[in-house]
Amino acid sequence: MPQPARPDRDVMEYDVVIVGAGPAGLSCAIRLKQLAVHAGQDISVCVLEKGSEVGAHLLSGAVFEPRALNELIPDWKEKNAPLRTPAGEDRFLFFTSTSSYRLPTPPPMANHGNYIISLGELGKWLAGEAESLGVEIFPGFSAAEILYDTHDSVIGVATGDMGIHKDGTRGSDFVPGVELHARQTVFAEGCHGSLTKMLCQKFGLRDKSSPQTYGLGIKEVWEIDPALHQKGLIVHSVGWPMDQHTYGGSWMYHMEDHKISIGFVVGLDYQNPYLSPFEEMQRFKTHPDVQKYLKGGRRIAYGARTLVEGGLQSLPKLSFPGGILTGDTAGFLNVPKIKGNHTAMKSGMIAAESLFSFLQHDPERTYGRECTAYLKNFKSSWLYEELYRVRNIRPGFHFGLWAGMIHAAFQTLGGWRLPYTLKHKADHTTLKKAREVTPIPYPKPDHVITFDRLSSVQLSNTYHEENQPAHLKLKDPGVPIGVNLPEYDEPAQRYCPAAVYEVVETQGQKQFVINAQNCVHCKTCDIKDPSQNIDWTVPQGGGGPNYPSL
Repeated sequence: MPQPARPDRDVMEYDVVIVGAGPAGLSCAIRLKQLAVHAGQDISVCVLEKGSEVGAHLLSGAVFEPRALNELIPDWKEKNAPLRTPAGEDRFLFFTSTSSYRLPTPPPMANHGNYIISLGELGKWLAGEAESLGVEIFPGFSAAEILYDTHDSVIGVATGDMGIHKDGTRGSDFVPGVELHARQTVFAEGCHGSLTKMLCQKFGLRDKSSPQTYGLGIKEVWEIDPALHQKGLIVHSVGWPMDQHTYGGSWMYHMEDHKISIGFVVGLDYQNPYLSPFEEMQRFKTHPDVQKYLKGGRRIAYGARTLVEGGLQSLPKLSFPGGILTGDTAGFLNVPKIKGNHTAMKSGMIAAESLFSFLQHDPERTYGRECTAYLKNFKSSWLYEELYRVRNIRPGFHFGLWAGMIHAAFQTLGGWRLPYTLKHKADHTTLKKAREVTPIPYPKPDHVITFDRLSSVQLSNTYHEENQPAHLKLKDPGVPIGVNLPEYDEPAQRYCPAAVYEVVETQGQKQFVINAQNCVHCKTCDIKDPSQNIDWTVPQGGGGPNYPSL
């Protein structure tokens, strides 16, 4: 049994600890318990969730494909899973600045048999299913540290200390973190997980894969005029306001109760440092084909998160001594489908099946071994086949919108069978210098259809204890003003969708200000900073957004 890394921390022992209560982590937990029940055995499973409650940090479009759910919980309808709005008509539009043209819906984007959902609600429902099987779920506890044994094998994680003041001292309310030791640790942190980033560096998990690439999705929920609402309608668009060389597109999903989910995704491999994904989303809403639905409506929710777009070639090595990666933290999203929830769930199920067999063949209950069967099982699954078929579609857009769309059509019609696999560039390497581009003049918000970032953050219900160390850490405090400002006009001012970063001038001196309390945990800064100078880490317990129904 491993020894505590710190004598002041309590230790809890489990067979499996799962970091993250999203669709991947919860599906993994449920499947582990199902297999144990079927085998007449017991397996102890714990799930840590950094949000204040399960679902608080979950955000997705979301049109949900139930394939994995059908496998995991076949009687989900009888159990009242929150899949209440069947997908209806699909529309795929090309936008100019003033009009639109309807295009044939690409086959991967056909949604017959799918559902428009709130991922937060689905997460809460899955958590209830997991707890009914005996899974222990601890919301409000962030996994802040990876624990290793003397052989550098992972033996669990530790939650963060609480009650640390901004100056680093311990307050009267200080409570040390808890160590959770496990025979296997599953990292299901979601997109660009902070601990996964450390694991990739320590074990070289990305040494043989293409760099991961990401998009930033900005989402709002609106209540609209019932006369304009078409329950089940699904609309996607490409084109304006993006230029021909910037990957991006929109969605509009008509939910129940006269609500719509509306959002815009910008690929983080964009080149112009003056581009603001938030402002592009606001500008998108002024298009006549969008504004007509919002007129007389009311915006009721806002959120933002990054999504993994690299595909199969950007998956890291999935296992290492003592643990595995699953879900979005590894990168299983299917970009052409614009769906990652069913793939995340399936990856969690494959992880569970691999781990259960692996642990059953270890009567000595050892720590730190590597479950190499996970990769083999993934490659023999429908998940691998699904991602293999679309592996070249997203990188095809590196050549521009029209070339990307023609190449995507070719891939869909059978070109995926050809043996080539396109690669990506890391998003932080793609920015041009400020002097090489033209600034983008964004209009001021009208606070009817378009809004500013601070009022938007208020709708995300974001909260962080202010007297704590900033969870956004600069490797070199001099880089923002000394390097990023003169070279790129400090793009953090614009790529952050929550107004976390500012350049202010005080007594003639420019300063870089971090408003960490605004952070909605999208991780864009950690991904896009051209100097790779920002580390996103978990704040003290439960901090961040509290999305009610995103």
